[in-house]
Amino acid sequence: MISYKELGLVNTKELFAKAVKGGYAIPAYNFNNMEQLQAIITACVETRSPVILQVSSGARKYANSTLLRYMAQGAVALAKDLGYPIPIVLHLDHGDSFELCKSCVENGFSSVMIDGSHLPYEENVALTKKVVDFAHQYDVSVEGELGVLAGIEDEVSAEKSHYTKPEEVEDFVSKTGVDSLAISIGTSHGATKFKPEQCTRTPDGVLIPPPLRFDILEEIEKKLPGFPIVLHGSSSVPIEYVRMINQYGGNIKDAVGIPEDQLRRAARSAVCKINIDSDGRLAMTAMIRKVLAEKPSEFDPRKYLGPARDALKELYKHKNINVLGSANQA
Repeated sequence: MISYKELGLVNTKELFAKAVKGGYAIPAYNFNNMEQLQAIITACVETRSPVILQVSSGARKYANSTLLRYMAQGAVALAKDLGYPIPIVLHLDHGDSFELCKSCVENGFSSVMIDGSHLPYEENVALTKKVVDFAHQYDVSVEGELGVLAGIEDEVSAEKSHYTKPEEVEDFVSKTGVDSLAISIGTSHGATKFKPEQCTRTPDGVLIPPPLRFDILEEIEKKLPGFPIVLHGSSSVPIEYVRMINQYGGNIKDAVGIPEDQLRRAARSAVCKINIDSDGRLAMTAMIRKVLAEKPSEFDPRKYLGPARDALKELYKHKNINVLGSANQA
């Protein structure tokens, strides 16, 4: 058993309580490798933002669970070296089994998500409660989910979304004891969150998606006043990165994300954790493609991963300052 406290990490409880009161959301940035981690920590230190380092089941397999533990410990040390020891959470994103959540708790994670949203309601309750009962023994916080997000990201896949039912949330939280609740109000996974026919198109070809269901969010807030709410699938899919990818040989069609003004509105509510993954993938891929296209003889990974890391850092600084409101909240 490796406690997250030995690694210098924190759980989400105090961070979420402050975020709900302060009207901002804590960034939950997914990472798989060193460059992504460097960008996240540097951006959050420079903007004085707390951060949730998010790892999917697929990322954990890719990076290796032992190495991930030391990367998280290294992230804490890096923040100190940069002169500002921000609060850092290591979180399992979309855990799909009790066994996976248990393994993460035992290997230094300070927060886990158990996603039973695809199960019948009572089965979701039972699975979530089982994870909560185990994780809380070690002061690890737990996120549950009600409602299903459409889209594909890593090993999470669903063809259709199902909005969270406000009438279920109070019962679910009461029976499971979760510390936060992920809901479905119109966000979705991946870079193409909506079909083109669901959107309006501007004269320059930018797709504008339908608005988020803030009415559902408001009903949930009435049922659970002050309770931490989480939004998954909240990348904005910056059009400049999509165009750069396509300019340099990529093929990403009709990509559309969640407008940043809607995310800012959500962050001012009880939504205190916003998950962003696809935006980071797009920024890195765009810069790597650009460098390799402009310098076809280049084969030093540092020469294309370095610019990708720099672009990622600037993207995350922008998110912290202008979208999530988490800057200067560390």
